[in-house]
Amino acid sequence: MKTLEGVEWAVHACAVLAGLAPDSSLNAAALADFHRLPAAYMAKHLQALVRGGVLTASRGGRGGYRLARPAAEISLWDIQAAIEGSGPSFRCQEIRRQGPCAGYTSSRVPCDIACAFHEAEAAYRAHLKAVSIAQIAERVGVRYGPEGRGAFADWALRNGGTPIG
Repeated sequence: MKTLEGVEWAVHACAVLAGLAPDSSLNAAALADFHRLPAAYMAKHLQALVRGGVLTASRGGRGGYRLARPAAEISLWDIQAAIEGSGPSFRCQEIRRQGPCAGYTSSRVPCDIACAFHEAEAAYRAHLKAVSIAQIAERVGVRYGPEGRGAFADWALRNGGTPIG
């Protein structure tokens, strides 16, 4: 399954927001700058996250984006569905109904190939639903270590956010 780069960008943005106090927000430019990404493209994905109920947005000098609910309640699937949609990635075209063997199978029975893809997609979605943005943020914080967490806190403060802790 191919995941668009916007999903990666959106997960990173949500992980950054998960490192902030619940009443704190960051604007799109700051979230894009954190990973040196194009601000306009990041803003497009942030708006998709707002429409998907993952983020909330507020306007004004202290406005910006924040998580719409606790990070532990936002899964990777929530983010992917907000960016790419929740439809199936495999769409059976029923090409088995054509060619020399078309009459040897029932169109009422699902295609074996489609079944295999649907099973794989179900497992993929189940895994993404089991991983929260809080878990991702925690792993990143551990990997950054105390110095990296301090650098993040300094960056968040410089950009109008209030880091956790």
